[in-house]
Amino acid sequence: MKDVATLVSGIEYKLRKLIDQHQLVRSENRTLNNEILELKGIIHEQKQTIIQLEEKSKILKLAKTLENKEGNVEAKLKINELVREIDKCIGLLNT
Repeated sequence: MKDVATLVSGIEYKLRKLIDQHQLVRSENRTLNNEILELKGIIHEQKQTIIQLEEKSKILKLAKTLENKEGNVEAKLKINELVREIDKCIGLLNT
């Protein structure tokens, strides 16, 4: 009878230990999932910033091209390219 009681208490101890470990892992999992969500938000913001900076870069390049009188042909090509992009955007908005 003493052996059975010892076995049962050993099983209970191991079960409590497993439950504690399970709760610890679940808590860590929640923390990591929250961190993933935060990092995804940061990535999204950084992608938006990159897009905005690329647009500003295009505008600056175009402005520098327009400042240069020798680049009239190049400026016209850039303007035509921008007009085509605007037309595509308008077309996408209309669909």
